[in-house]
This record gives sequence, structure tokens and C-alpha cells, in this order.
Amino acid sequence: MTLLTFRFAPSPNGELHLGHAYSALLNQQLARAAGGRLLLRIENIDTTRCTPEFEAGIFRDLEWLGLEWERPVRRQAGHFADYQAVLDRLIREELVYPAFMSRGEIRAFIADSEKRGRGWPRDPDGVPLYPAADKALPISERNRRIADNAPFAWRLDVEAARSRIGTDLSWREFTDETLSATRHVEARPQDWGDVILARRDIPTSYHLAVVVDDALQGVSHVVRGRDLYSATGIQRLLQELLGLGQPDYFHHRLVLGPDGRKLSKSFGDTGLAALRQAGASPEDVRRLVGL
Repeated sequence: MTLLTFRFAPSPNGELHLGHAYSALLNQQLARAAGGRLLLRIENIDTTRCTPEFEAGIFRDLEWLGLEWERPVRRQAGHFADYQAVLDRLIREELVYPAFMSRGEIRAFIADSEKRGRGWPRDPDGVPLYPAADKALPISERNRRIADNAPFAWRLDVEAARSRIGTDLSWREFTDETLSATRHVEARPQDWGDVILARRDIPTSYHLAVVVDDALQGVSHVVRGRDLYSATGIQRLLQELLGLGQPDYFHHRLVLGPDGRKLSKSFGDTGLAALRQAGASPEDVRRLVGL
């Protein structure tokens, strides 16, 4: 019998806060209830913002909370070869293309279009979709720019990818914290446009790494925040393209601050380390997050 496998996958680019505590503890609770496994993955492909100091803090915080996970821990920065192999396959199959437009060029392109009275589509996060101009570049021009060391990112050609799989996409979503009820959700990867899958110097992005890792680690249940709900559409598309197994999903509620805003590392919201230093106990944290 195959054990159900859950995972908690933080990025060491800041301190863990109450939102992370809720997600980690919920994953552990569900894994124990199912008699399954809990994995810890360190998502550190951003080698500039992710630091060993923040990673050490993650381990301290999780151990203090009483989290238990299987070893060894997978660190994404040690597995770039895995992602490169998958990226190379997508390049060979012409499902990605090099995108050269800078942020300034993107803004100018969109502004010009809007001046002509054409509204510009935006993704679920409100970010303008990437213009399709680079897809029309001749292969010789693409190769010339790459040879000249022009900055670029590899973007997924979403329409080509959808045509390749030739089927509608959906995923199974649990609807409560006990994973007792499910529904099927239509996956809409097209809402995101041609997302970045890798950069010139880093052969992966969040979307690509997460589907590769979940497959390699045999993750059966992805339990993560509601802020990643829409992004699941892109990940389902990649799973189909690459022939990877499909986990079940539960996108849990977010822990909000007093102002109703989602907690965030970038806003300096109170971290677990600060709570611990202020005398809070793991039981206090569980109570604060509703567990």
C-alpha cells in the first residue's frame, strides 16, 4: 500500500511567520491522520535572496513547533540538473521560447497598446500578460541574441502547450481541513499567459521546480495557501506535458494580520522567532492559528 505523502516547502528568504506555522502544522496533522509521510523541502532556487541563515532559522522554528519530517531534506539549489533536463526537453519540443523584453520594454509596449484603445489582459495577480512579440522572432535572430549574451527568460508557450495535450484540464480540490469532501476545478493556465519557466542563469522557476519535485518525491497531497490556488492551473498543464503524476490539492485559508492583509515576509510581519523570544509557546501558536 502506497503511503500518502504531504510536504511543507518554505523558501529561506525571510523568517517564518504565523501563516507558515499554520501550513506546516496542518500538513503534519493531515499526514498523521492518514498514517502518511511528511516531507520538508527547502525551495531555494533564488540563490540571491535565500540564505543559509534564513534556512537555519526555518529548522529552529519548525523544531520548536514540534514538527517532524523525513530525512534527507530536498534543497532545490542542489538539483538544478534535474530541472535543466526537463527544460531541455521543453526546448526540444518547442514548447518554450526565449523572451528578451525587459520590464521597461514590456511597460512601453503595453502603454502604446492602451493608447490605441486596446485594453491589456492581466493575470490573476493583476500583472499584465507578457506580449507575444518574441514568439514571432526568427530562429536565427533568437540564436544571434543568445550568442550575444542578451538577457532573456524561457517562457512557456501556453497556447502551444494546450494544443499539445489536446484535452481540458482540471484538478481534484479538497474543500475542508479534514480532506473529507472534494470537487473538481477547471484549470485555466491561459489566464497567466506565457509564464517564465527558467532564466538564462537559473534553469528553473517556481512552477517548473515544484512539479518536478512533487513528482520525484511522490507527493500525493499538496496542502498550501489559498494565494496559490490559481497558479495550480499552470502546474497542471506542466504535469500533463511532462507525463507527471497529479497530486490532490487543498488550498487552505490564509492567516491574516490585524489589518486584514495576508502575512508576508517582505512586510516584516512578526516572525515565529520573535514570538518565541517574547515568551510564546508552541501551544500559543497553535491557538493563534486556529489549530
